[in-house]
Amino acid sequence: MIRRTLGKVFDRVADAYDAARPGYPDGLFAALAELAETSLNGALVVDVGAGTGISTRALQARGARVVAVDPGAEMLSRLVSRGAGAAVRADGNQLPLHDGVADLVCYAQSWHWLDPVVSVNEARRVLRRTGMIAAWWNTHDTARADWLAGYEAELAELAPEYWGPAHPQWRVPSIAAVLDVEERWVHWTRLVTVDDFLLDLRSHSYMAALDPGQADELVGRLRGRLDGDAQEGVLTVPMRVYLAVGR
Repeated sequence: MIRRTLGKVFDRVADAYDAARPGYPDGLFAALAELAETSLNGALVVDVGAGTGISTRALQARGARVVAVDPGAEMLSRLVSRGAGAAVRADGNQLPLHDGVADLVCYAQSWHWLDPVVSVNEARRVLRRTGMIAAWWNTHDTARADWLAGYEAELAELAPEYWGPAHPQWRVPSIAAVLDVEERWVHWTRLVTVDDFLLDLRSHSYMAALDPGQADELVGRLRGRLDGDAQEGVLTVPMRVYLAVGR
C-alpha cells in the first residue's frame, strides 16, 4: 500500500527517479482518450502516486487540469519544482478530495502499491458519475530483444527483491480483477544512454532495498553487460505499456 513508509523508500531515490525514469509514448494518451471516450483537454484528473510528475506533466501537456497525489515529500518536491501545479502529499487509499469532482483518476506505475479494493472505491467516490479510472505501467518488452531478456535474467539473480519480466510469477498488476476494464498494450522504443538506463535502475524499489555498496556492485556488473549491447553508448530498448481503463 502507498503509505508514508513507502514514500520514504522512493524519497531515497527521488533524484534518480526524476532524472532517468522513462516517460510515456503519445500512443498511450491517444489510447487513453479513445477508451475513456473523452478528451483530456479540460478534464480534471487526479494523478495518484504521481511521484516526480512524469505522468502529471504529460497529462497537463494535453490540456488536463491535474491534482497530483503522492506520499513522498522528496518526490513531490521535484514535481512542484517543475511547476506541475496542484500537489498533495497523501495516501491513494484515502484521497483528500470531495465526492464527485474528478473526470479521471489515474495510476501511472502506482496502483499495485495500493489496497486493491479500497483504492478503487476511493476513486469511485471522487469521480463524477461519468468519470473513468485508468492505470498504466511501462515495462521492458523482453520478447523483442534477446539482450534485454538476458539483462533482466541477470538482474533477477542479483537483486533478491527483484520483481519484473524475468520473475516466473510476474504479471501485469491485476486491476482487472477488481474493476471491469478495457485493456490495451502500446508498444514503443526508448533510446537511452547506458548511464541513464542504469540510473533508472537505481530508482526501483528493489534497488532502494539494497545496501548502497551492494547496489553499486550490482550496477557495476550490469554495466559490463550493457556496454556491449549499446551502440556508441546508446541502448535501443523495446518497451510496452499496459493500459487498463474502466468506468
